[in-house]
Amino acid sequence: MKKYFAKTFLGLCALGTSTVAFAQEAAQPAVETGLYQALKVKFIEGGADFMSSIAIVLIFGLAFCLERIIYLNLAEINTQKFLKGLEDALDKGDVESAKTLARDTRGPIASIAYQGLMRLDQGIDVVEKSIVSYGGVQGGLLEKNLSWVTLFIAMAPSLGFLGTVVGMVMAFDKIEQVGDISPTVVAGGMKVALITTIGGLIVALILQVFYNYLLTKVEALLNQMEDASVTLVDMVYKYNLKFKK
Repeated sequence: MKKYFAKTFLGLCALGTSTVAFAQEAAQPAVETGLYQALKVKFIEGGADFMSSIAIVLIFGLAFCLERIIYLNLAEINTQKFLKGLEDALDKGDVESAKTLARDTRGPIASIAYQGLMRLDQGIDVVEKSIVSYGGVQGGLLEKNLSWVTLFIAMAPSLGFLGTVVGMVMAFDKIEQVGDISPTVVAGGMKVALITTIGGLIVALILQVFYNYLLTKVEALLNQMEDASVTLVDMVYKYNLKFKK
């Protein structure tokens, strides 16, 4: 999983390095029209410092989101098919085949099953405790790095509001310098304030959508883990009744 995260992170960092070029292009006279040119102009008008910070927050937030999406998608398996394979092996008393199937299958459900099968000879109570304990470990791995996503969701609008305050201060400084409160005097500072706020809110909304999607995936996997754990305990109980005296 670290390899997937490294590739994702490097790709998004490459996107981040283009932010500087993006701002430089926006500072030059515009010869083209359209949404892309308009975004470049607004980016530089919002202030390179704050807009670059907001863009960096978006890049890092997306990096963690994509890493989690890859991890959670790889954690999904055909649970019914997997459990059916375990059940068939245990019905035949072939514990080694069941262990091999669990070991060769990716995902938290297979890992939990393997831990339980490793302790099959120690009794149903030990197997159940092992499944519960290792299920908690796998649940923690599924939720790993989600706290970073929430951090970036909170940081994006905060940076935008900070830019708003700075823009207001710029406007009042301009009023103090010229001794006039006409719209043309305060327009520059007000524009910075509004653009940075919009940028921060847009980034927060984008990351919030990804975060809710990740929560949905995690909850679905946790439910599958709980159902599979109960089914596995039943399999072990039937195995003990059939093959243990």
